[in-house]
Amino acid sequence: MNDNECFDYVIVGGGTAGALLANRLTEDSKTTVCLLEAGPPDNHPYIHIPAGFIKILSNPSYTWPFQSEPSAGTAGRAIPATQGKTLGGSSSINGMIYNRCQRNDYDHWAQLGNAGWGYDDILPYFKRSERRLGGDDRYRGHDGELVVSDSDWRHPLCDAFIESAVSQGVPRNPDYNGPTQAGTGYTQRNINRGWRWSSARAFLRPAKGRRNLEIRTDAHVMAVICEGRRAIGVRHGRAGHPNTRNTVTARREVIVSAGAINTPKLLHVSGIGAGDMLSSLGIPVVHDLPGVGENFQDHYCVRLVMRAKGVTTINEKSRGPRLAVEVARWMMKRPSILGLSPSVSYMFWKSNEALDAPDLQAVFAPASYKAGIVGELDEFPGMTLGFYQQRPQSTGYVRARSANPFEKPLIQPNYLASETDRNVLVAGLKLGRRVLGAPPLAPYVVGEELPGPQTRADEDLLEYCRNVGSTVYHFAGTARMGPAQDPRCVVDSQLRVHGMDGLRIVDASVMPTVTSGNTCIPVLMIAEKAADMIRGRSAPAAETPDEPAQTAAARR
Repeated sequence: MNDNECFDYVIVGGGTAGALLANRLTEDSKTTVCLLEAGPPDNHPYIHIPAGFIKILSNPSYTWPFQSEPSAGTAGRAIPATQGKTLGGSSSINGMIYNRCQRNDYDHWAQLGNAGWGYDDILPYFKRSERRLGGDDRYRGHDGELVVSDSDWRHPLCDAFIESAVSQGVPRNPDYNGPTQAGTGYTQRNINRGWRWSSARAFLRPAKGRRNLEIRTDAHVMAVICEGRRAIGVRHGRAGHPNTRNTVTARREVIVSAGAINTPKLLHVSGIGAGDMLSSLGIPVVHDLPGVGENFQDHYCVRLVMRAKGVTTINEKSRGPRLAVEVARWMMKRPSILGLSPSVSYMFWKSNEALDAPDLQAVFAPASYKAGIVGELDEFPGMTLGFYQQRPQSTGYVRARSANPFEKPLIQPNYLASETDRNVLVAGLKLGRRVLGAPPLAPYVVGEELPGPQTRADEDLLEYCRNVGSTVYHFAGTARMGPAQDPRCVVDSQLRVHGMDGLRIVDASVMPTVTSGNTCIPVLMIAEKAADMIRGRSAPAAETPDEPAQTAAARR
């Protein structure tokens, strides 16, 4: 391997965004790309079997086992902040839910000074990458690489949950990625015939044979190399091998797609960030850009757990002879718990009826986990309803702890710092209890395990949220997109770093505000749009699908 190799583009991170970018940029055979991924190839079987997420999520060989700093909002607890560290990134370890989030998210981004990021502008990019099995052509794509399927697995508890939500005024919604998100039903997933369809599987596999694409795994990028204010390449090595270092240069651009935690850390150790903070760490300041690592947002999840009766739940199906039956069904391409996402049914609804759009996302599964934490199933039959506020107001930060590029970053989300966030979660618990206590589910419920029937007062419900709430790994915002005049912003509407040349960021870091739901699919959209901007291709014509009258009214 040469000590100094040159490509047109160097992409830092082979995850959700990086995999798609590598595919799109190398469609031009004259363009050379080097994709650098800190983790190993995505060759572990648990990555590709959907139910394997329970095991792979705690495997440090394929994940970044980060943790947040304790805070009052988490009752002094550190919260796992795990991220994918393999080809496909977090799309190789996540819950596989296909969720574009709400139209208003993107219209708000545009209103903040980011031209071209309104919903009508970005809808073609959602459609481009998608291979939807069914759906309305006005909103859905059918020719892309990313397979999107409806859940082919049904369960009496899921059916009863949907009926219970309807009984509480939540409408059925056949497509929450269509005209409106509000409603309830079964989830859409990135699963095809029982296999996870990660970004690596969808976009890297078709591109791997291209001579103009070089993919390097176990390549931890230690710094972006700059000449003055221009990024000219990167230096990468391996943890535990300090003498193994290589330099890769970029003729055109360095593109950082390392995620909302690793991207700001990399910029910091490279000398890009708040000058006083960098100086305090002994890092020479290349560019004083105070917004780097600020504006960190995440969704804070709380779960209700009920003990079930009269039905076999996933808790029992995952053990002994029943598990053998499920394995056999999966191998025969039949619906099985091995081919499931962890969230089977959904509900998007409002904490306050006066709202125009949902501010809560809830996911339901006929399964429950010990201590309410995903990882180990309960011994008894159970069901879980997890929910979170979609548009949290609390913000935190991510920072390098030192100049050492292999040291874990400091992560402080400041969960529940906002009174609004606290009030919405308490209202969400009450809504969840009403749905789980409605007549359609009543025949299957023994009683409430968590938070428990003794927890009734608002202050006790809030204390429960602080004591047991956790992340759903939707980290965003640490390289905020917006005008250069705003000191909080890091990149412009073309995703170019303010005040730098040859440096672009393409991942969830650039979100001005976290999307109202799962972040994986919005990140793919960001990467699709970025690929056009990088290649100098004209954006597709904005689309304005016909909307139901009530949806248009809600937008106004």
